[in-house]
Amino acid sequence: MNNRLINWFKFSSPATFYPLAGRLIPYFAALAVVFGAWGLWLGLFVAPTDFQQGEGYRIIFVHVPASWMSMFIYLVMAFWAGLGLAFNTRLSGMMATALAPTGAFFAFLSLWTGALWGKPMWGTWWVWDARLTSELILLFLYIGFIALQSAIDDPRRADKAGAVLALVGVVNVPIIYFSVKWWNTLHQGASVSLTKSPSMAATMLWGMLLLALCFWMYTIAVVLARVRVIMLERERHTEWVRQLLLPRP
Repeated sequence: MNNRLINWFKFSSPATFYPLAGRLIPYFAALAVVFGAWGLWLGLFVAPTDFQQGEGYRIIFVHVPASWMSMFIYLVMAFWAGLGLAFNTRLSGMMATALAPTGAFFAFLSLWTGALWGKPMWGTWWVWDARLTSELILLFLYIGFIALQSAIDDPRRADKAGAVLALVGVVNVPIIYFSVKWWNTLHQGASVSLTKSPSMAATMLWGMLLLALCFWMYTIAVVLARVRVIMLERERHTEWVRQLLLPRP
């Protein structure tokens, strides 16, 4: 048991995690393509037309998984940032830094697809709805995290400052999730619930879940690729990076 734990802990070092990440990227990228193609096929061509919203509802197959990912990535980012703050581990800060741009992308995608859906359904691109506003704040938190880290030259100090911001911003995630229950909002309730049976056709649900898996696989592949670049940049003066970059005969 202890030997297994030691074997896992060795990947907390950038020198050992770097090659592991490189081996994993193609698998997660391939899964993203498979799940994405399958989910889009179900969502766009197999799922029935909604009796109230017509064909325009199909934006939810991108909008809902993007919204889920924007919140969950923030929690994962805050977890890594907090881990680095507590234990002063190099890899933790690098992982948080690598997650932030992808989280910001999904927050923007959530807002953008929501606007595309809101125009025909609500008659407006934007309202200061509780969920929309809190999601916009989430995007600003991501951007603030990235900007704060970029403004500090020392990576270790940047990681600590970013970690504080990330941990403070966690309070916004439950506000986003529960906003439709706590306040009277235009935004509809949860499309999928763990406590209730789904109110949509099975093909709709499967299309949404497959695209959520696609976004997860994409996130892992992109973050692993980005963290490898961050490792090379931050560890460029170490021996393992010098050995890695040496020209091969």
